[in-house]
Amino acid sequence: MLSGFQAKFVLLALFSFFYCRDRSASQDPIASRPDPSSPSQPSSSFKTSGKKYSRQHDFLVHGTVFNERALSFPGVELKIRRLGEKKFRWDTFTNSRGEFAVRVPLGAEYEIVVRTKGFAAQIRAVNAKDTGNEEVLVFRMTPQKEGKQ
Repeated sequence: MLSGFQAKFVLLALFSFFYCRDRSASQDPIASRPDPSSPSQPSSSFKTSGKKYSRQHDFLVHGTVFNERALSFPGVELKIRRLGEKKFRWDTFTNSRGEFAVRVPLGAEYEIVVRTKGFAAQIRAVNAKDTGNEEVLVFRMTPQKEGKQ
């Protein structure tokens, strides 16, 4: 005869065996899964415009912002606009390591404005027409002089 603990153990083992066997039988076999190389059809609730966006026509502007002591500067605001436009189209902030990255369309010139409270704003021009597909920038912020806004 089995003790109480042994009986519970045997029941648990049998339950686990039958439960796992039933669950594995209900799963789809590997052969019936869709082939990842074949084009998948979108579900009826998801509508596509017919065009697939490709990042190959983007220009990557990335870099690092440092403070006056050459330490990384988190939380600095960066705004980007096309050269000659008044409205900024892209904006971001540096991460905890002072780094930033923004993708913009190829084929234009851009102006980047970097600013934060208590420091002088810096402006740089970036040519995204024929210089490749990325630009690495480094900014070193300088404290704003007293009395100047």
